[in-house]
Amino acid sequence: MGDIVVRHRYRHPPERVFDAWLDPKTAAKFAFATPDGQMIKAEIDARVGGRFNFTDRRPEMGDVAHVGEYEVIDRPRRIVFTFGVPQFDPGYTRVTLDFVGVDGGCEVTLTHEGVPPEWQESTPQGWVMILAGLEAVLG
Repeated sequence: MGDIVVRHRYRHPPERVFDAWLDPKTAAKFAFATPDGQMIKAEIDARVGGRFNFTDRRPEMGDVAHVGEYEVIDRPRRIVFTFGVPQFDPGYTRVTLDFVGVDGGCEVTLTHEGVPPEWQESTPQGWVMILAGLEAVLG
């Protein structure tokens, strides 16, 4: 098991970037979405103890659900959630998003804890794609 850290800078304030993660309509456009997939479910219960489910219909895999539970929601500084993809692994890991204001925008540091060895190579690229997708959605 290992930890992965990915960072991305946005030209938007922390509040706007933070809020995008918890708004189902916005998050459906970047969170766990793939270029050739279709997001068929984007549910967010944005409270501590609330759950989320993003299910992307992928031509080569079928429906892939990304699920978890919010452990910390501290606007606009931090979101912590458990994370799992039950189709591929019954276990859950933990993801922390830290939002820090910098130069009129913000930097997001994403830390994914407990990533199994078989997913350590592909996981960083997935998070980089998600963080870049958020930038495209925010404009």
